[in-house]
Amino acid sequence: MKTTIARFIATLGVLAALAGCVVYDPYYPHGYPSPTASFDRSWNAAVGALQGEGVVITQQDRGAGVIAGKFGGTSVTARVLAQADGRVRVEFNTSGGGSQSQELSDRISRAYDYRMGR
Repeated sequence: MKTTIARFIATLGVLAALAGCVVYDPYYPHGYPSPTASFDRSWNAAVGALQGEGVVITQQDRGAGVIAGKFGGTSVTARVLAQADGRVRVEFNTSGGGSQSQELSDRISRAYDYRMGR
């Protein structure tokens, strides 16, 4: 009889302890962009930055995330890459023209940041 009462009390103790456990949903900030919206915004900002700096776009492959163009004798490539964690990485590469090529890359990067509100 004593073991039955002891088991009953132990069971009540375990149930009481479990009643205090609560699991909350993670906090999602208001207006948190979905990965698709973030990719679209980054893509549009990259295209706009290239065009805004005078680059003539010769190729856009949204599925591969590649934008290619020319600025005089300089080739310009932008890559918009969706990462596994939901963030989007954008790279700008230029080839040809030496320091002029680097200056163009810097201007495009600043134009992109401006369009993204940074």
